[in-house]
Amino acid sequence: MKILARGSKNRIKELKEKLEGVSCEITEIDDSDVLSANLHDYHIIFDLKFDEKKDQIKYYAGLKNTVVFVCAVKQQLAQAIFEFGRPIECILVGINSLPTFINRSLAELSFSYASNETSVQTVMEKLKWEYKVVEDRVGMITPRIIFMIINEACYTLQEGTASISDIDTSMKLGTNYPFGPFEWANKIGIKHVYETLEAIYQDTHEARYKICPLLKTKYLKGEAF
Repeated sequence: MKILARGSKNRIKELKEKLEGVSCEITEIDDSDVLSANLHDYHIIFDLKFDEKKDQIKYYAGLKNTVVFVCAVKQQLAQAIFEFGRPIECILVGINSLPTFINRSLAELSFSYASNETSVQTVMEKLKWEYKVVEDRVGMITPRIIFMIINEACYTLQEGTASISDIDTSMKLGTNYPFGPFEWANKIGIKHVYETLEAIYQDTHEARYKICPLLKTKYLKGEAF
């Protein structure tokens, strides 16, 4: 099974860790290599940073019956297809492939067309990867929850109620999460947290997703916590 993976080094590393033990050959490419890669040679394609460059859909659209997993957290698949404006022949599948979310026991998948699920189920069985189908909405499920928690933690820090260390420790002990909100935000990347929350807020206009000024400042300055 030949797999093509486009993405940052840390995300491809996480994908390889997730697929360790699966009989497959993974080829890595970056943006400049897409044109030179013979995409038809691959059984599965993972575009782990599709959210950042969704115009790559033009390279995948004509790959008839090829399963193409794309990171679709900051956008809807339906929106990407609508903006492309031409028929999609590949089996386009949204996946939560933000950093720290790839090498998990359960993948979150969204579908451009519900009829694609049978083909995807066969592929996921070959990859030995369990999954849950979620609605094709900005933010999926887990990012919405985790990023909202990070945002609320930022409000708590901004108000001076507790320190970063206190909040991280309390969260890990109280919820059994693998990381505290600030620790997790740094691992995911402030850029991804901010841009996802902003996309969710623009999609829903719900106050709970309105970004804390402290988080916005960190994003604008390119700083971690």
